[in-house]
Amino acid sequence: MSGSKGKDIAEGSSTAGDNAPDQQNPPPLSRYESQKRRDWNTFGQYLRNQRPPVALSQCNANQVLDFLRYLDQFGKTKVHLQGCVFFGQPEPPGPCTCPLKQAWGSLDALIGRLRAAYEENGGLPETNPFASGAIRVYLREVRDSQAKARGIPYKKKKKKRNPAKANDESSSFHMQ
Repeated sequence: MSGSKGKDIAEGSSTAGDNAPDQQNPPPLSRYESQKRRDWNTFGQYLRNQRPPVALSQCNANQVLDFLRYLDQFGKTKVHLQGCVFFGQPEPPGPCTCPLKQAWGSLDALIGRLRAAYEENGGLPETNPFASGAIRVYLREVRDSQAKARGIPYKKKKKKRNPAKANDESSSFHMQ
């Protein structure tokens, strides 16, 4: 009997021990989830600091574009201006006074995280300001201007086609 009693206590304490930490300490967030939360909080703070403050429910693509432009002051990517002697050179030989900006890839990733966070926080996909066409146009312009400034054209990655599938489709076309 004492063996059974000891086993019950051990099982009971084990079960209680397993549940208690899960309720008190949720599993740590992934790097992506942490960054998404940080970005969301930063954007919310940006809206609250506007004069007058902008409620998230009133936020539109214009505020998002202003936020992206605001972030440029913290950028680390040298973007040569059209009149700069280094404009179009991938690796300029010397320093210049051209501005530092946010890299296109960073802005693109940021918008992706904010777009997801908006919907996770109760926003409707139809009203998501981060999914606006104006944001896509802005990101495309940033990408193209940064590519020109560096002299490196952006090439869209093409999807790989399945050669077997392509052959099947073309052979079935000829058989008919």
